[in-house]
Amino acid sequence: MNDPIAHPLHDALHAHVRDVGGDAGAHLAGLADGALRIARRRQRLTRAGVGLVAAVAVATTWAAVADGATPRAHVVQPGAGDGTGASAALVSFLPVTSSVQEACARGSGGYAVRASATHPASCVRVDRAAGMTGVRVSSAEAGKSNGTWKVEVSLDAADRERFAALTGSLAAKPAPRNEVAIVVDGKLWGTPFVTASITGGRLEIAGPYDGDLTSATAHDLAGRLDPG
Repeated sequence: MNDPIAHPLHDALHAHVRDVGGDAGAHLAGLADGALRIARRRQRLTRAGVGLVAAVAVATTWAAVADGATPRAHVVQPGAGDGTGASAALVSFLPVTSSVQEACARGSGGYAVRASATHPASCVRVDRAAGMTGVRVSSAEAGKSNGTWKVEVSLDAADRERFAALTGSLAAKPAPRNEVAIVVDGKLWGTPFVTASITGGRLEIAGPYDGDLTSATAHDLAGRLDPG
């Protein structure tokens, strides 16, 4: 049984066919006929009580073409920064100014360390102006040493010199001012103390307290830091 359906897309495309003509017009006519067939099928299914669960979204649009030109597909691409090729996380090395065994007060600017089975909660405050911020490490790798998961990171030549100068300036200070806070994405990942300038540009991240990292957290952190 014929059941003609008025469809605005069909009518509009066929009107455009009369203006364009040629191969491009024929292609547009095919699109119009296809749209009409889909519309008729949807109406028949609706009348039969069949629900349409999902529709397919088409990511291709057709560019306008001149008379006699070949139709060209224009594929819609995701914008830059939509989760592809994301940059590695940045790390900051900040001198510790104080560390107290209490929760950080709101707005204090300190980094909170949660309580564990063996350590109470604490609040670590730092001197951002005297530290290194926005550092991109040259490599990061998770590994286990003496039963403890750690992330070993390496710095490039320029940051290696800055890190040597920073740790050298902290080495002679009393605790906790001889500690350096390692911060990634706003979270404190360690506060190791130093006794001498670290000149090799390699260091380990073991967590706020030694042994805090698990295999999962160590590999996740290494993956976020490693530029490769």
